[in-house]
Amino acid sequence: MIRPDSRESGQASVELLAALPALMLLGFVCFQLLAVGYASVLAGSAAEAGALAIAGGGDGRGAVREALPGWSARRMRVTVAGGSVRVRLQPPSPLRLVGRRLAVSADARVKAP
Repeated sequence: MIRPDSRESGQASVELLAALPALMLLGFVCFQLLAVGYASVLAGSAAEAGALAIAGGGDGRGAVREALPGWSARRMRVTVAGGSVRVRLQPPSPLRLVGRRLAVSADARVKAP
């Protein structure tokens, strides 16, 4: 049986400790990419809901607010002009600056009644 050298006994722990920040950063980047994709889908669906409400003679802004979950109320901006609805949404992020920079937007248009 070969005995490990006493100088190498904690080497794996040190390597794991050194790699931990990189693994955490990778996890954060993956989470942020998923959040941006989710926000993009939500913005598109909300813009479409607003445009459909306008086509039916309803309130486009109200339809957008109802189509989005509660957490997004402070992170959205809605612009309604004629039959056009534009929704800008910041994805959830632990870092506010990152969320602002990765904001997504979606447009939907209909012929106004």
